[in-house]
Amino acid sequence: MWEKLRGKRLMFVGDSLNRGQWISMVCLLQSEIPADRRSMSPNAHLTIFRAEDYNATIEFLWAPLLVESNSDDPVNHRLDERIIRPDSVLKHASLWEHADILVFNTYLWWRQGPVKLLWSDDENGACEELDGQGAMELAMGAWADWVSSKVDPLKKRVFFVTMSPTHLWSREWKPGSEGNCYSEKDPIDFEGYWGSGSDLPTMSTVENILSSLNSKVSVLNVTQLSEYRKDGHPSIFRKFWEPLRPEQLSNPPSYSDCIHWCLPGVPDTWNELLFHLL
Repeated sequence: MWEKLRGKRLMFVGDSLNRGQWISMVCLLQSEIPADRRSMSPNAHLTIFRAEDYNATIEFLWAPLLVESNSDDPVNHRLDERIIRPDSVLKHASLWEHADILVFNTYLWWRQGPVKLLWSDDENGACEELDGQGAMELAMGAWADWVSSKVDPLKKRVFFVTMSPTHLWSREWKPGSEGNCYSEKDPIDFEGYWGSGSDLPTMSTVENILSSLNSKVSVLNVTQLSEYRKDGHPSIFRKFWEPLRPEQLSNPPSYSDCIHWCLPGVPDTWNELLFHLL
């Protein structure tokens, strides 16, 4: 893999799920690089792993909504409302445009209620409100415009990672139960399982946008294979930003993370697929 990356920048762009895939990639590859020939350069938005002998980098850019938004701070983004500039990718594109291989994702942040839109040419600063799917379609359209106008597929590879499933409701794979992924130890064993966390209308919207880009974007389809892995989430073994309250401690499912993935784990498989496509 390092030979494929020699002299290149591989950049993951998106939310914390894409950051997990970036961490997976670094973990899979760093052991081949002597400790004194590799480095990590973290900053507010862009974190870079460097392999000196290959003149290569594996990078992560925090941009959970792809377009400019009030959630662009990689630390302070727990906000009561989402505000985006649906026609503006230039802020983030200025950081990602020089990468040789780009891996994008966006999905779950659009599932958290209505989004306020602030258009770049609106001098009055007025916001209109739109549901998450509609706002995502606008943002993806702006991103697609950038890809269409700026990407030469002979010089730059672009990938889009499909939605990452959640396992928030055990009744979806075990009818009659009222839990989530907490204490799950085995994958779902019936073929074609599809949970409510993976929204089909949103997937259809994304497919339509990606199909308009023809050969400029390759799809990294991780959704169905990840649907089965109710056992693959951190559950209670996660970082907590605030101390847990007594009532939470007495009810572990209430603070189980059934969205992100353990490492090593499912994202390693995503990266195996990426290896194949590269």
